[in-house]
Amino acid sequence: MAESMAGLKRTHRCTEVTTANVGEKVTVMGWVQKSRNKGGIIFVDLRDRSGILQIIFEESDCKAESFSKAEKLRSEFVIAVVGTVEMRSGAANENLATGAIEVRAESLRILSESETPPFPVEENSKTKEELRLKYRYLDLRRPDLQRNIMVRSKVATLTRAFLAEEGFLEIETPTLIKSTPEGARDYLVPSRVHPGSFYALPQSPQLFKQLLMCSGYDRYFQLARCYRDEDLRADRQPEFTQIDMELSFVDVEDVLDVNERLLQKLFKEICGYDLQLPIQRMTWREAMDRFGSDKPDMRFGMELKNVSDVVKDCQFVVFKGALENGGSVRGINAEGQAGMPRKKIDALVEYAKGFGAKGLAYLSIQEDGSYKSSFAKFMTEDELKALADAMGGKPGDLLLFAADKDKVVFDVLGNLRLELARQLNLLKKDDFKFLWVTEFPLLEYSEEQGRFTAMHHPFTMPMEEDWHLIDSDPGAVRAKAYDIVLNGTELGGGSVRIHQNDIQEKMFEVLGFTKEQAQEQFGFLLDAFKYGVPPHAGLAYGLDRVVMLMVGADSIRDVIAFPKVKDASCLMSEAPSPVDPKQLEELGIEVSQVQEEK
Repeated sequence: MAESMAGLKRTHRCTEVTTANVGEKVTVMGWVQKSRNKGGIIFVDLRDRSGILQIIFEESDCKAESFSKAEKLRSEFVIAVVGTVEMRSGAANENLATGAIEVRAESLRILSESETPPFPVEENSKTKEELRLKYRYLDLRRPDLQRNIMVRSKVATLTRAFLAEEGFLEIETPTLIKSTPEGARDYLVPSRVHPGSFYALPQSPQLFKQLLMCSGYDRYFQLARCYRDEDLRADRQPEFTQIDMELSFVDVEDVLDVNERLLQKLFKEICGYDLQLPIQRMTWREAMDRFGSDKPDMRFGMELKNVSDVVKDCQFVVFKGALENGGSVRGINAEGQAGMPRKKIDALVEYAKGFGAKGLAYLSIQEDGSYKSSFAKFMTEDELKALADAMGGKPGDLLLFAADKDKVVFDVLGNLRLELARQLNLLKKDDFKFLWVTEFPLLEYSEEQGRFTAMHHPFTMPMEEDWHLIDSDPGAVRAKAYDIVLNGTELGGGSVRIHQNDIQEKMFEVLGFTKEQAQEQFGFLLDAFKYGVPPHAGLAYGLDRVVMLMVGADSIRDVIAFPKVKDASCLMSEAPSPVDPKQLEELGIEVSQVQEEK
């Protein structure tokens, strides 16, 4: 039978009891982690969010009623214990914060009983994730998950305090907004009052934070909930949290400065890591050329080398064909891997095909300086040597090459580089390597739509020195855009925004909007810009990603209290679900059954 707390007040959380409390009477409450009955003496590990404390029930010290209750204790019972703090009678437990002490119980109340849980509540659970997510409220009792959630809370608190100190105002923006079809798909919310009309849930507070700059608030921030109805990927969530900010009367340097100091503070306070400022910077062009990625992992080398000039006269048809089609030949050097078995190389070839490669050429330099290669018969000894030299190859090295259009080559080698690093254990989670990637292209060409689209969004400021190319060579125009990257993950990104009408109009024109379309979609922002708009810029982080990297988790699901799975459903609450036909009727919505195509 569950008892009430009447008259009892908790004095300490479990790990707040220390050797300084020896001899004192304390009242502790929590969940039974485990109970061991040694006949006449019962040991109970009591757990709360702070950690574990050992309770000892001995028949001679304990009220008879409390001892008989203690004999019934099982894991996950919720209990309250009154007792005296003592030094441990047995050997101290080095692995516990409270390992030197125990509480000798006088009385016990069982506040709530528990059925046998469907899996043990323990650190580093081996239970399948699907089962743990179905019973997420139990999963969240695990000490490792609780630590992650507490770190997330601390990051939010520190961020708020830091930005307030820097003159930022926390202002909330609406979550029922107008749908704007640029970017990812919106989640739509039907309006009952306006039949046939819909709100969208925001993908980001972009337009509203720019309006706040027009309204003179100068420095805004928000921990904003954002929603994207994107295609399914294992580590994407349909709803997530952004640390979102916007600043007036600033340029790139100002935004980077305040954010470097924010990151420095967060990583010092949470991880004890001293981030040296300024953070390294690299242009988008250099990042692609050297690492095949706009979010390069800087924890290891294995950089891409362009060997197009070295192989331009060779007879190997794969290299020749790529160069004739305007592509390139590039390679990476997996140092010391010349002895990699053929089976593993074949697996790398298959991996590369997953990123668009037709194949992968390799050249392994034997210890005696001779070559083993998939294309040796098409090249002379001198050509092979020149190629190996261009790659910085030495005996014992394995050189891997991709030849295709640049986009494919970057994608293949950028991902292959990461796969090799994983296989060779080069990625240490507590080795934090930050990087600003700057000067992104303003536009990228979409084959599908047959036009240029904005790489970030239509309000991104072009670099003044490139603006003259907007008609003749739009793809060459760089943007005042920047991403902050950590260990190969983009933590956040932002840009300086367009605040001049003529540039904004031209930008819409290049993106294929008519004046009417631009007005229809973004009219309220464009109208606001007629009444005096300051130069402004901003940035937003994915809070989930930041915390994931801080705590060394493998998935953002491990730092979100109630995450959804890859098909955007919640296994615990079973959302989304059908709704009452009456609700649909009120909204004027009819659901038609879509026949699945055979």
